[in-house]
Amino acid sequence: MKSTRILTALAAALLLLAGCAGGDTAPTSQDGDQTSGGSLTWGWHLPSTWDPVTSTVGQDVHVLSLAYAALTKQDVDGNAVPALAESWEYNETGDEVTFTLREGLTFTDGTPLDAEAVKSSLLRGRDAPDSTIGAQLAVVTDVRVDSPTEVTLLLNQPDYQIPLLLSGKTGMIVSPAAVEADVEALATKPVGAGPFALDEYVPASHATLHKNEDYWDADAILVDDFELRVPPDPTVAVAGIQSGQFDVAVIPPAQIEAARAAGLEVEVIDVFTVRVLDVNNTVEPFDDPRVTQAISHAINRQELVDVAFFGEGDPNWQPFPRDYLAWNEELDELYTFDQDRARELLAEAGYADGVAVTLTTQAENDPLAELLQQQLQAVGIDVTLEVATPGANNYVTRQYPFVVDSFSGRESPLQALEVLFGPEGLMNLGRNAPPEIQQAIDVARSTPLDDPGYDQAVQDAVAAAVTTMPNTFLFTWPRIFARDPSAQGLEHYIGTQRFEGVTVGR
Repeated sequence: MKSTRILTALAAALLLLAGCAGGDTAPTSQDGDQTSGGSLTWGWHLPSTWDPVTSTVGQDVHVLSLAYAALTKQDVDGNAVPALAESWEYNETGDEVTFTLREGLTFTDGTPLDAEAVKSSLLRGRDAPDSTIGAQLAVVTDVRVDSPTEVTLLLNQPDYQIPLLLSGKTGMIVSPAAVEADVEALATKPVGAGPFALDEYVPASHATLHKNEDYWDADAILVDDFELRVPPDPTVAVAGIQSGQFDVAVIPPAQIEAARAAGLEVEVIDVFTVRVLDVNNTVEPFDDPRVTQAISHAINRQELVDVAFFGEGDPNWQPFPRDYLAWNEELDELYTFDQDRARELLAEAGYADGVAVTLTTQAENDPLAELLQQQLQAVGIDVTLEVATPGANNYVTRQYPFVVDSFSGRESPLQALEVLFGPEGLMNLGRNAPPEIQQAIDVARSTPLDDPGYDQAVQDAVAAAVTTMPNTFLFTWPRIFARDPSAQGLEHYIGTQRFEGVTVGR
């Protein structure tokens, strides 16, 4: 995948969706062992809550993974690998999966993390009235404890996506004792079994944590103290790292050259994030698919990348980046930039003289929205720009039918498709979808991940969704961060950022 970079004027908003990683080798001692100790300060946004069950922001997963461990985790390519569970096995029909836990696991409150705790945590995630992961766990009809270290998930259909699904917030295990004692306290006082334990949390300011010596992979955690701070203003991010306020911090592309000139390391990481126009196809004129197709043909995606994103982008027509297993090559340039074809489609839809629409964005003077406005107006789509009400959750209210947005993917590609296109998907503003989409998703879900036909089954589901639904994908864009050269060992993760092997020498 080619790297992409976020737009300077959008940096403040986009920081919520960015991440960090890198790739140097950690310092070694004279005997060749990795050094340890010291502290790491990360410029990143604080979570909406410290409770993974009620988290409302997808990007919370990066912070929550500091305090919580999940049954599985993602490797750098997004594959599910062992974490709290050292292994898992499906039955012959694919509707039961048994996870074998590591021996001697404990939560930071000292209580055991055993099969009963896993059952309690997962069922809370499925059933709690305020859970935001309930829909993801709806496939689980029951959880059976087979032994203190073996727990089996009973499913209502074959679903080989479960190990992927459980590598994120959905699979983070929360202490049942903490839930019983004061569930509301989890919003500010996490009790998990992650690599770090929280010491202090000041909303809108910072959080300090210390290494959890009982973490199952504690030997890979090489810093003793971890501080999470709200990212600096983009215009002073470089100075903040130089002064030692941050070891690693998110920066906008306008600061890349300044960061390099200051001797900092800059990392541009390929991730799942893609810019997209959310479209409610139950609202005129978007209820006519010819209009949404005309919009897609009218957009010069390469110009969006070149002008609005400094030439650092990948034009895209689907929700996954190039080279990821779900990326469907046949959808590349699905709707080529063709202004004449856009006008023809508008005329066929009854808008030969043009049509007026309102495009909603999150900020004043949004350069991406302004460029889209110009491109659409060139084919007869008169665009009025409006700024969404601050704090409004359009996924819930569906107040705005045509919105500049971003999608940051999910641990499971099929989960991502359901968020975008499922009948209850948050980004499916029309809350409607032809049945062939779910049918294609179910075929892919019932295909083992190591089956030779798995990739094609996922790509078929992507094609079924992208060619029938109105969401208009524009281009992929990355995480960008700068770090002091003394911060080493950072890896590039396509999914959740992790800090195993990271050291800071200053």
